Amino acid sequence: MTGSGGVTGPAAANDPADGNGPAAAGQAAQVEGWLRDLGLEPVEQAEREGVHSWDVLLDGRRRKRVRLTLILDPGLALVGWVHYAPPLSDNFRKTYRQLLRWNDELPFAKFAVSEDERPALTAELPAAGLERDGLGLLIARLLAICDLLYPESKVWVDRIKLPRGTLVEAVPSPPAGTRLLERYATQLGELGQAAVTPEARQEGPR
Repeated sequence: MTGSGGVTGPAAANDPADGNGPAAAGQAAQVEGWLRDLGLEPVEQAEREGVHSWDVLLDGRRRKRVRLTLILDPGLALVGWVHYAPPLSDNFRKTYRQLLRWNDELPFAKFAVSEDERPALTAELPAAGLERDGLGLLIARLLAICDLLYPESKVWVDRIKLPRGTLVEAVPSPPAGTRLLERYATQLGELGQAAVTPEARQEGPR
């Protein structure tokens, strides 16, 4: 039933777009279950005004300690967000051109610069029809891109530090990331292969 205020009654209660409704909570619980199925253990999670987030820490084949945040806005989209590098100083302004070039070269993911000048790598899936393998492939694709571009960007990405108070020894190096890359190797295609070929990319500008 609808009125001037929009959908009301049972239909509204089951609308995933309502971040506080049961359908939205069910979708968040589904994502948590899929992460477990994929062998991923969040190091941090939160919920605010119906928007859910999970942080996972993954090792790729080349790049280690990739912190990836999954943000679910029920009824809209799930976004994968990688803090790709520290804020860029004046010495790294040419990196902006590099990010634009990578945006042209790499489908299904985009680089951007946040308000605090941090390069970020993102990919997005619509919430409608979201399923486990779509989520797994999104994570694997972002990790494969981090591996692929590591030789070109290691001079700045290696400046990323773990959150304050975190001991490196306390954060294990789980094989979950490489298992994901292997699991979705077929779907990743050339992207997955290029990420493990040493001569695939030349080291970028310093």
